[in-house]
Amino acid sequence: MDSEATPFDAGGLAAGSGARRPPWTLFRKALGEAGFRPTKTRGQNFLIDPNVHAAIVRDAGIGKDDRVLEVGAGCGFLSCHIAEACGELLTVEIDSRLAEIAQRFLAPYDNVRVLVADALAKKHALHPDLAEALQRFSPYHLVANLPYNIAAPLVAVLARSSYAPESITVLVQREVAERLSAQPGDGAWGAISARLALRYRSRLGRDVGPQLFWPRPRVESAVVHLARRDDVPAEDGLEDLERLIETAFRHPRRQLPGALEEFFGSKAEVGRVLSDLEIDPQIRPGELTRTDLIRLASSL
Repeated sequence: MDSEATPFDAGGLAAGSGARRPPWTLFRKALGEAGFRPTKTRGQNFLIDPNVHAAIVRDAGIGKDDRVLEVGAGCGFLSCHIAEACGELLTVEIDSRLAEIAQRFLAPYDNVRVLVADALAKKHALHPDLAEALQRFSPYHLVANLPYNIAAPLVAVLARSSYAPESITVLVQREVAERLSAQPGDGAWGAISARLALRYRSRLGRDVGPQLFWPRPRVESAVVHLARRDDVPAEDGLEDLERLIETAFRHPRRQLPGALEEFFGSKAEVGRVLSDLEIDPQIRPGELTRTDLIRLASSL
């Protein structure tokens, strides 16, 4: 972008690199002037520390050749940091009042599009406008401070879609971050962890304390990173894998013969398959590795 872009209307900030990003006080002033009050139902907790914004963008590893999707733009505080780092930014905000504020602060950037929509039309599907936009936007990376109430379902829906992001760097409730990044044997390893592991390598990132948000949440937050695998199973095998994972983690406390009986048809058949694959029948679904799951599904 041209370093001589138009300065912000609010605050008279210089438009050079870095100086283009206004401080939280200006965003807070804009919210007050609009009479905006955050609501818990929409998970509206604004990250107000610019150092953490910069760290999230830096950790995401995005560059000028990258396209980025942000869900939950809020008033655009993090969006400004992303816009400076990437080639194109598609940012989504459900609240039209916030979107209007974000558009004002993002006006100096010619690489940003703000979509006013609920990212999830329902729990297991994207909003049609967002889905249509992503068909043309791929390949892209997801970088966001996700609203707590949609974090896990949104990541799951995007990861399983035909236009899945190349990487995911999101700030979420720490409990959710632990589930998204869990590994076999972890207490948090479950259906969503296993599904993501089919497609992504994951790791837990930096912690972010509640004092860095407005309003202050009652929970801890953390960044989670997911990078697209080169060895994602073929599409025709993913359906069986998804069904296997759903069946196995429906009864996570059972040993494998009981947990997988529905998938294979009988405990005897489960026993035969486990014996052939040399998998211990006494373990539980939470101890199955990604490789185990792929081998089990392939045994069909």
